[in-house]
Amino acid sequence: MVRQRMTGRERREQLIAIGRKVFAERGFEGASVEEIASRAGVSKPVVYEHFGGKEGLYAVIIDREMRHLEGVITQSLAAGRSRQRIEQAVLALLTYVDEETDGFLLLGRDMVPGRDRSYSTMLNSAVAQVSHILAQAFERQGLEPSMAVLYGQALVGMVSMTAQWWLDEQTLDKETVAAHIVNLCWNGLAGMKKEPTLYAINLDQEES
Repeated sequence: MVRQRMTGRERREQLIAIGRKVFAERGFEGASVEEIASRAGVSKPVVYEHFGGKEGLYAVIIDREMRHLEGVITQSLAAGRSRQRIEQAVLALLTYVDEETDGFLLLGRDMVPGRDRSYSTMLNSAVAQVSHILAQAFERQGLEPSMAVLYGQALVGMVSMTAQWWLDEQTLDKETVAAHIVNLCWNGLAGMKKEPTLYAINLDQEES
């Protein structure tokens, strides 16, 4: 039986899929065109023909991964009540980590030199969306809405760091992890004071 040759588009998609796996396993520096070509069953010039080299292939993979994750987060925050949207966003990120582990590993690493899009760029976009949601909730609670961006940074940072921890541990299912994250952030938000102070410092001052 004669195997049908791949079209240029099919070959490009094959190289992207294999490159994604190799970069996730070895990082940008550790990956090589030779290994990617070998896994694809082609010669090195084929990779250069499609992407111009390792940097070009990596850039395509990262841009595609960024767009995908941004879409996941944006969609999860698009509709629902404030708490519901936070829950959806937390669960969406954990689902991405679980189902697209290679992509998450790629985005969590340093970007190739010269690229201006990174995982931190995507997180900043999420912070802006979360801050907008929190500002609306703050206004309803009589809190200062201009402080929402600070809480947005804290919330997104907490979720991101916990997601990376969960990827290594995975002793709990994602729904349980999401429930505990939301429990901490939402119940913390519900009990906020308009002008918070540091208890320990104030206590020391009173005792001195």
